[in-house]
Amino acid sequence: MLSGIFEKYDSEVAFYKHHLGLSQEHWEQWKQGKISLNPEESQKIKNIFSDYEWMLLQKILRQTIIYPEKRQVAVEEYKKLKIKIAQKWLNSNCGIVEFQQIKEEDKKEHLIDLRVSLQYGEWGFDDVLNFRLPAAIQHQVVSQKVALLDWVNQELESAYV
Repeated sequence: MLSGIFEKYDSEVAFYKHHLGLSQEHWEQWKQGKISLNPEESQKIKNIFSDYEWMLLQKILRQTIIYPEKRQVAVEEYKKLKIKIAQKWLNSNCGIVEFQQIKEEDKKEHLIDLRVSLQYGEWGFDDVLNFRLPAAIQHQVVSQKVALLDWVNQELESAYV
C-alpha cells in the first residue's frame, strides 16, 4: 500500500495528513491494525489503485497471510506481477498501452503514467494497470521511434521495479 502512496504523493506524511486529514498517531495505529478507518478514508486509500490493481493487491495480501515469508517480497512481487500481466495483455493483442499525462495537482517530480488496459466496451468495466515512470522514458520511446509494445516487453521491468 505504501508503495502506491509513494508513487502518487510526495511523502507518506503528505498523504495521511493532507489527503486523508489524519494525525500521525491515527495513521500509525491504522497501519498496525489497531484501529479502522472510516469508509470515506478507506475509499481514498483504495482510489490510489485501479480496480484491477486493488484486486491484485488483495491477492498478494492474502498470500502473505498464508505464507508469512512472502511479506518481505510482497511489494516486489506485486510490481513484477503487474508487469507480467501487462505484457500478457499486450502480447495477446488484447491490451492497449498509452502514456497518460499526470494532473497538475498530482505531479510529483518529472513523472508520467504508462497505462495498460483491457477494454470491454462497457463504461466503467475496463481493467487498468498504471505504471508511474520517469518522464524521460516517454521522450526516449518517441525519439528512438521504439514501438511502445516493444519497450514494455524489453524495458518496463528495469524502469519500474
